[in-house]
Amino acid sequence: MSLDRLEGVLRRFRVEVQLFHTGPLCGSESFDARPGRGFLHVLRGGGMDVQQTLPGQPRTLSLSEPTLLFYPAGAPHRFVPRAGAAAPLLTCAAVHFEGGTQHPLVAGLPPLVVLPLRAVDGLQASLDLLFDEADHVRCGHRLLADRLFEVVLIQLLRWLFDHAAQAHAGPGLIHALSDRRLARAIVAIHGQPGHAWTLDTLAAEAGMSRAAFTAAFRDHMGRSVGDYLSDYRVLVAKRELSLGRPVALVSDTLGYASPAAFTRMFKARAGQTPKQWAMRA
Repeated sequence: MSLDRLEGVLRRFRVEVQLFHTGPLCGSESFDARPGRGFLHVLRGGGMDVQQTLPGQPRTLSLSEPTLLFYPAGAPHRFVPRAGAAAPLLTCAAVHFEGGTQHPLVAGLPPLVVLPLRAVDGLQASLDLLFDEADHVRCGHRLLADRLFEVVLIQLLRWLFDHAAQAHAGPGLIHALSDRRLARAIVAIHGQPGHAWTLDTLAAEAGMSRAAFTAAFRDHMGRSVGDYLSDYRVLVAKRELSLGRPVALVSDTLGYASPAAFTRMFKARAGQTPKQWAMRA
């Protein structure tokens, strides 16, 4: 049976992609960091240098073929046309993760993904539709371009699941979901965060022994099963509270015996009570 590793997360914690530029890069252009905003750039043609300061990445990255660049956390970077090369042609979008850095996908993504367009099967067809909408002013073209950019992002995330090591993904959700056994347990958590999950039932979902599951989960996710389950429930609770749901209803939805038990867990993980968090939110 096929396993959808994205649907549960993206349906509950949205990601919005907004086109902001399409066309040639006539001069250098800088992109600054802003909390909760990433960047997705497509170099369609020409050549350029990318200047940046990122751990494990060169300070200057020279690009001369159609390439996708994804900065999930929006690390500062600068584009400079290459002398002697055709002017770079770019289509760029801002990526907004609901919850910012607390979005489940963000922590496990590498700071930069550089991917030649030829490396992803089926990507060119989506990009052809995107470029057609981005380059022509007509009714709804910007809205449709945004949706098509979201399709491109999903195709990129699919690629990351299957090439986590190649993309240098550190411990986190992307790395954990790249393991089919762990993915079954994690998808179960995402689908039913209020279920009375135990280490034994989650290990059974993964088809692993309790000891093997515990070790593999910590190795891939960078934290224990119990910590991830609690933190994910807190994220779900924050989203529900931000929508105006009563504490008692959120507590019941997440399977807690009482609002008091839910409040104790929430305060231990978030540093404040659900009511205090909701008032600030």
